[in-house]
Amino acid sequence: MQPMSLQPQRLARRRLFALFGIIVLVLGLQVGCATLDERQRGWIFQPSDRTWYGGLAAAEGMQDVWINFTSRAADASGKQVKLHALWVPQTDPKAPVLLYLHGARFDVRGSSPRMRRMHELGFAVLGVDYRGFGRSSPGLPSEQWAAEDARAAWDWLATQHPQSQRFIFGHSLGGAIAVQLATEVADETGLIVEGSFTSIADVVSTFRWGWLPVSPFITQRFDAASRIADVGSPVLVVHGSQDKLISPALGQGLFERAREPKRFVLVEGGSHHNTNAVGQPLYRQALADLFGLQTTP
Repeated sequence: MQPMSLQPQRLARRRLFALFGIIVLVLGLQVGCATLDERQRGWIFQPSDRTWYGGLAAAEGMQDVWINFTSRAADASGKQVKLHALWVPQTDPKAPVLLYLHGARFDVRGSSPRMRRMHELGFAVLGVDYRGFGRSSPGLPSEQWAAEDARAAWDWLATQHPQSQRFIFGHSLGGAIAVQLATEVADETGLIVEGSFTSIADVVSTFRWGWLPVSPFITQRFDAASRIADVGSPVLVVHGSQDKLISPALGQGLFERAREPKRFVLVEGGSHHNTNAVGQPLYRQALADLFGLQTTP
């Protein structure tokens, strides 16, 4: 009997891995849907009170803001929630206001350099930590919790700055949270999404083992693609051409599903982390073209 060629061996290994993945998922379901859901929440958010040195330096001098509300989430109904946020005001009281929604892993201080750059573009910026991050109420974040936390921060801005133009900004995972918030409110002037995606299932499909049939078992879906057409304000989607974590194709796909007026900006050489810095001139032009915001370099 002739030995198998290399290609059939690879196919056999793939089938074996696929079978193994299905078995693991089935066993996970047998352990309990709650356990599977909790693990996904941990993998997706990676919540912590950690930041990095650059974040600590950029956060210096930002004002602390505390937002209190009563949760209505199914697994936290009636609980008192305390969110910590960082506020960077503008001297001009008529300046537009931006709600900044960060991504996974680091607390809001880790996003403070990006917040500073948006401030340089003329925005007063509020960056908020979801439950489980930084100094906000403890707990394992979820899609529902993060949406509720974002809405509480938005309501705070509406109360504090009712006459200002108010924008929603989301980076990475925060982009999906921003899209959901923009579909739930009617007083946003615009939505800005950077380095984000169409859904968690689509992100998983771009990974090395993305061909495994895991989509039906994803509970934290963050399906921005199905929501973004319901956003009633102009949409700016920004992505780095060298983003190795979230494929630019996913940002393009999100943009294609949005309604006009909209704009897609591909920042050449931008990564998942530095697109905001590399693309600052493109940001300035897009803000003027799409939103009519004039900023001074």
